[in-house]
Amino acid sequence: MTRLLSSSYTLALLLLLVSIASAETPRPITHEDLWLMPRVGTPVVSPDGRLAVVAVNRPAYDSDDQASHLWLVQVDGSATPRQLTFSDASESQVTWAPDSSRIAFVARRDGDDASQVYLLDLVAGGEARRITSISTGARQPRFSPDGQRIAFTSNVHPDSQSDEDSRRISEEREARKYNVLTYTGFPIRNWNTWLNEFQPRVFVQTIGAEQAVDLLAGTELVASPGYDGRRTAGGVELDVTWTPDGEGLVFVASRNRDRFAFDSTHTDLWLVAATGGEPRRLTGSGEPAGSDNYGNPRFSADGRLLLAQRTPRTEWVYNATDLVVLNWPQAEVQAVIELPERRAVAEYALAPDGDSVFILAEDAGLVRLYRASTSGGVAAADFDQQRGIYTGLDGGGDAGSGVLLARYESASEPAEIVQLLPGQGHARLTEFTAEAVAGLDLPELEHFWFDNDDGVPIHSMLVRPAGFDPNRSYPLLVLMHGGPHIMYRDYFFLRWNYHLLAGTDYVLVLTNYSGSTGFGEEFARRIQGDPLRGPAIEINQAADVAIEQFGFINGERQCAGGASYGGHLANWMQGATDRYRCLISHAGLVNLITQWGTSDAVYHREANLGAPPWEDPQLWLDQNPLMYAENWQTPVLVTIGKKDERVPLANVLEYWTALQRQQVESRLLVYPDEDHWIMSGHNSRHFYGEIADWLARWLKD
Repeated sequence: MTRLLSSSYTLALLLLLVSIASAETPRPITHEDLWLMPRVGTPVVSPDGRLAVVAVNRPAYDSDDQASHLWLVQVDGSATPRQLTFSDASESQVTWAPDSSRIAFVARRDGDDASQVYLLDLVAGGEARRITSISTGARQPRFSPDGQRIAFTSNVHPDSQSDEDSRRISEEREARKYNVLTYTGFPIRNWNTWLNEFQPRVFVQTIGAEQAVDLLAGTELVASPGYDGRRTAGGVELDVTWTPDGEGLVFVASRNRDRFAFDSTHTDLWLVAATGGEPRRLTGSGEPAGSDNYGNPRFSADGRLLLAQRTPRTEWVYNATDLVVLNWPQAEVQAVIELPERRAVAEYALAPDGDSVFILAEDAGLVRLYRASTSGGVAAADFDQQRGIYTGLDGGGDAGSGVLLARYESASEPAEIVQLLPGQGHARLTEFTAEAVAGLDLPELEHFWFDNDDGVPIHSMLVRPAGFDPNRSYPLLVLMHGGPHIMYRDYFFLRWNYHLLAGTDYVLVLTNYSGSTGFGEEFARRIQGDPLRGPAIEINQAADVAIEQFGFINGERQCAGGASYGGHLANWMQGATDRYRCLISHAGLVNLITQWGTSDAVYHREANLGAPPWEDPQLWLDQNPLMYAENWQTPVLVTIGKKDERVPLANVLEYWTALQRQQVESRLLVYPDEDHWIMSGHNSRHFYGEIADWLARWLKD
């Protein structure tokens, strides 16, 4: 431990020296600083706890010039990280062999038609070798307990029983003269992707064998109309994990996704033999529509326990995720682990002794480390934390020398890998961003609270501009987060970077209004039935409190903006208040009914308002921004990605049409190659530039 802390001190000293040498006066961050900053992935700890592998992305404005490579980190801090891979292709999704001698990862290298699993021997050295050759691609590899097999996930056509079938089907699709997507039910999209008929399957590849085995081919489960995996913003996953004896695999899957248009759906835990066959459902009872939602299963080191995240199903739209503990192999729930005020479990890692579990969860702008017993109960914060967030939690080692790693970042510190020291804090292990961040003026966020009209405490954070002068009067930019069931975090955000927006001229206020997570389940539920009006009132109240509390804010010069749900709120502000000199709305709805009918996800919107639009139209019109167009007068910058399917383009065009009809000064930016987020380098730079110009026009003298 002494050596680890000493190494951390040395790195901190070097960082300080670099900062002093690089710039006498700290300067504001630029888009180039932000975009070209190395992006550090999540650590994957070796089973023996000595090493970790992390992917580090070296971004570029042109996507062909960027790459992500793997680095080896000594957990004890005795050596600087060492780069492991150097190919032109990017590598990701690392998994360790049980003996800590090899890693497997996913890459698409020269000659690969799709991403494949590669194996790298860290003891023998040499180049990584490809071990899968499946035509549909492989992802999320997992070593078996004996280290001789690797499970992975691939999306295949429902009619496929083998990779030969998959190749034939692919050739037939490429040869046909037409191109059409055909649907007979819901859902038809997931975030920005139109769904096709392909479905996720579990495969097992014996290392050295020619072909992988499809464990779910021909089963009743994958033939059911509601079969699916756990949907993410980027696709679908099965969260596969091996049983302790290596004889089976536990995964998550849904069999009621076809109810998506008119009911809540969920995933259960399933068990399938390592040789294939019909899976057995481990969770839920009765009809599949009556079960809770499970994900991310993991076994304890001794194999006695199976833990999984669970989101209960209730009459509420928002339900906090907890942890359930099942005995094994009986798979009976024997304990439930919750967080204070039923905050949601974001990530977890089992301690090597199997008696405790570490949890990451949001708390008032931070993401903290909590600890609980596997016997159940309420977790407790492990140490005091004043700023920043932890993500990417992973552990290794045995009961006597267990280690816990994560990423740590704050609004003033880009992400780096740290070792969490239970009961103490963390020690930094990497400095990938040290040179790039040195000399930048990135003030720490300041927290403040007030009570809303119902006496409920509301949390906000304030961002001061670079080169802050307490004698100067600064305009105010009120940012509104999306979701709504997320929260503003103290982190180094890429898409709406606080310090880049603040520049040298603006103070930012970030409010976690009712509906935000990180303040308990009851607080997150407060938005149900009150989707826009209540949060908007709290956001405006937070601005008033900030103006009164911080004398350097010019209350006569205010602008508000947000994206997604924050864009919805910006559009609501258009008709609800005249306090803002300008607004910024990215991917914001203007008509609740239009969003309900055109977005990729619909039922939760109906449940949030208590009925579909035709059963209670007044409820849908009362908090509908379009219905207040007669009051619109605030100049607004409207932006949207043409490929957005979460807030489809037509919804933004409806807003634009009404703005033009009401002759409100406005500017529309449509990015043809972007979706819900502005993610390419050149477009991002243009986007930030447009915001800067818009703010300068309306907030500066």
